[in-house]
Amino acid sequence: MSDFDHQLRALRKLRKLSLMEVGRLIGMASSNLSVALSGKQDVRASTLDAIASALDAEWVLVPKEHLAEVRQTLAGKAAGPDRGAPTSVDLLLGDET
Repeated sequence: MSDFDHQLRALRKLRKLSLMEVGRLIGMASSNLSVALSGKQDVRASTLDAIASALDAEWVLVPKEHLAEVRQTLAGKAAGPDRGAPTSVDLLLGDET
């Protein structure tokens, strides 16, 4: 199962939607949706847009050089801001203590 499949299942579970319910929301039989998402056939971008909309989400392309950071952020493990670093106001005022 691909990373996309895992993310899609996790989001469906979070939204408490079955494959049948997603299919109903996008106007596609759940059996056709299942085949499309299994990787057994190519899926049109418009279908992915409809699925994302039904799940109140968006699909995006992430450059490979940023993929690890995005995955950490999505997993809630991002480092966050460096609280010890001077702010832009500090830098502007020349106060870099």
